[in-house]
Amino acid sequence: MIDHLIERIEVLGAPVVVGLDPTLEMIPGRIRQGDSFEAISSAMFEFNREIIDAVYDLVPAVKPQIAMYERFGADGLWAYADTAAYARSKGLLVIGDIKRGDISSTAEAYAAHIGGTEAGGQRLFPWPVDAVTLNPYFGKDSLTPYLDICAAQEKGIFLLVKTSNPGSGDLQDLRLESGKLVYEHVADLVSEWGRDFVGKHGYSKVGAVAGATFPEQGREMRKRMPHTFFLVPGYGAQGGSGKDLQGFFDADGSGCIVNSSRGITAAWKKDKRFGEHGVGDAAREAVEAMIKDLREAWS
Repeated sequence: MIDHLIERIEVLGAPVVVGLDPTLEMIPGRIRQGDSFEAISSAMFEFNREIIDAVYDLVPAVKPQIAMYERFGADGLWAYADTAAYARSKGLLVIGDIKRGDISSTAEAYAAHIGGTEAGGQRLFPWPVDAVTLNPYFGKDSLTPYLDICAAQEKGIFLLVKTSNPGSGDLQDLRLESGKLVYEHVADLVSEWGRDFVGKHGYSKVGAVAGATFPEQGREMRKRMPHTFFLVPGYGAQGGSGKDLQGFFDADGSGCIVNSSRGITAAWKKDKRFGEHGVGDAAREAVEAMIKDLREAWS
């Protein structure tokens, strides 16, 4: 999965993943057909489809955040699944932003999000995604089901290491008796857990989430994790910029993909040139501006 992602990034010249995290405020009134969960979820999918149609030829991947869909119940989960399926139909890789973390049989059940579920003698895939984000703070046994899936299928995982939120340091920057910070220790574990999954481009299917809002830590993590591919949130609306990200890339300009959500999907609301009929045009322009901003860092 990571090999394919790297190859798509190289072809497109765009280390960009679009976060599909719709809120009611983002969705124009022309799409909304009511206030029931069914109507809202239908509108979410139609909104996402406009974004995907506008940018699928520019970027290699999208990242729907499941919480935005779950809050509308079963109808919302249909919108999540339909969004992922539609993105795949347009040739995009899909990263399910689920941030799960648990142990034993619960971890196995969660792992079906990428590995599918055995039913009636066949394996079914209710969630058409290529990778998921996970919380590693339950330890390796909570990740074993996912690692087994990575070994058997072309799937990937991204483990939280240094997140982009301001409060991440409350836990992640604590110093251990070994002298390492917590996130540094987790980074070393992620590297170890991913050692058996390195592909032809030198990066593992076991990736790391590394926030763009902490450029110095990102630079240190790149040195510490030479075979770990980074998923980088925090660009744009959270304050990260292309110049902050130079250290996240390796010497060949590879090694990470940068996420932007609101900066792309809500772009139509920020510029009076567009209006509610310009959702796709505004998203495309925002993606093109992001690619331009990142290319200096990428190269």
